[in-house]
Amino acid sequence: MRIHTVSPSASFSDPGREYRASEPGVPLRCCLRKSLPDEPVWLFRYSPSSGKGPYEEVGPIFTHVECPDDVLLDRLPVELLNNPRILRSYNAAGQIHDGEVVEPGSFDRVIEGLLNNPSIESLQVRSLSHGCFFFAITRS
Repeated sequence: MRIHTVSPSASFSDPGREYRASEPGVPLRCCLRKSLPDEPVWLFRYSPSSGKGPYEEVGPIFTHVECPDDVLLDRLPVELLNNPRILRSYNAAGQIHDGEVVEPGSFDRVIEGLLNNPSIESLQVRSLSHGCFFFAITRS
């Protein structure tokens, strides 16, 4: 699998983005961990590339202003998967194929099963409570 993060530069496409000098504990979409105290972050509207047409969604996300971390793009980020999450699958046309709630400890199995389906092009991992986009997954 390949993990797709969001670059802090994506914030510049949202003129309404908000600078936060310190917003500890928010899930960062650039390095896939939670923010620490006194780390400057952007809060902005983002639309993941997997949904198209009526399935295109826009929602709030956080990134660092300048991300200091390297991310392993072939491993799931443990820190953001310690709670149940929504896993949505999309076909090549960008339409939702399916969605399900995944519990901690089940992510690898469920993701592998979904990516074994040739009609699924990509997956989105989202917050269960707010529905916010965390990161995308495709085949490597």
